[in-house]
Amino acid sequence: MTTPRRGRIPQRRIAETVAAELRARILSGEDDYRLPTQDQLVQDFGVSYPSVREALRILETEGLVTVRRGNVGGAEVHRPDASSAAYHLGLALQGARVTLGDLAAGLQTLEPICAAECARREDRLEVVVPALEASIKGSVEKVEEGVTFTHAAREFHDLIVSFTPNTTIRYVVSTLVTLWSAQEEAWAEILTRRGEYPYQTERKEAVHTHERIVEEIAAGRAEEAERLYRLHLAATQALVLERYDNGVVNASSDMARLAIQSTQRARV
Repeated sequence: MTTPRRGRIPQRRIAETVAAELRARILSGEDDYRLPTQDQLVQDFGVSYPSVREALRILETEGLVTVRRGNVGGAEVHRPDASSAAYHLGLALQGARVTLGDLAAGLQTLEPICAAECARREDRLEVVVPALEASIKGSVEKVEEGVTFTHAAREFHDLIVSFTPNTTIRYVVSTLVTLWSAQEEAWAEILTRRGEYPYQTERKEAVHTHERIVEEIAAGRAEEAERLYRLHLAATQALVLERYDNGVVNASSDMARLAIQSTQRARV
């Protein structure tokens, strides 16, 4: 039996190995983690510059780094969050031709659970309720401002999800909420331009329902908080679905991408 010839390892495989190590560092590192320079990476891994550049391109396609070219080049690290997850999930749903109605139905199943979990928190009166009340106050102040009100009202939903104790549920639902928020804010922008944004009475009713949900959470009535939240979610979604029920989830348009990127995620 002859010994197989030892060939050179393809550059792509080397790049994938380097990318895997750098990916692990980014995901396990601190929020302020910075990648070494390309010169340092070449020295650390003992590979060629083309392999390092290919590794960085792999990470760039995953959204984990942004490579700056030119005299001030370098690689900026991006730790995954709900916004980046929402964008990639949105692309998958858009590619599968998933409708807004389908996304809304999924949220009606999952998001109200978060309200119930908020009501079950022992520290809800010290942590959850004050933040929700502050959010409602911000919505009241913007009730006459159209698109700005939509953004403020969506923050209430973001907070409800962010206070959910279970990390897995929090991240999964937060991703869906971010994606829906992008669709709703794009919808609000279009209707405002047409002069068809919902009347002030409907906005005030949304604020009032938020106040009722907070009352149930404060009282620890989890089932009632979940029931009320589900009814409220269906009502607010209906405003969008009335016109775009059969529309496909869109994460690739400039408006949707901007809405996803600009969504400020609340964190416990």
